[in-house]
Amino acid sequence: MIGRIVCSKAGGDKGSFSVIIKTEKDRVLIADGKRYKLSSPKLKNPKHLAFTEKYLNLEEITTDKGLRKALAIFRNNIK
Repeated sequence: MIGRIVCSKAGGDKGSFSVIIKTEKDRVLIADGKRYKLSSPKLKNPKHLAFTEKYLNLEEITTDKGLRKALAIFRNNIK
């Protein structure tokens, strides 16, 4: 599940794309590189997320800028 691109279905970040960077019990930590940095991800309930079929290799993405770029490419390919 780590590295999977998700879309938020609820909360202040509704409609935005993020990537799962860690799992904790029944919650996940997500980051988008802008609002939620890799260094301070958001704790989110998985039932408030829509899971896509796409994954990012988090070993290659080490910066917030790199994460923003990867998500922008994904977002642009959906349209």
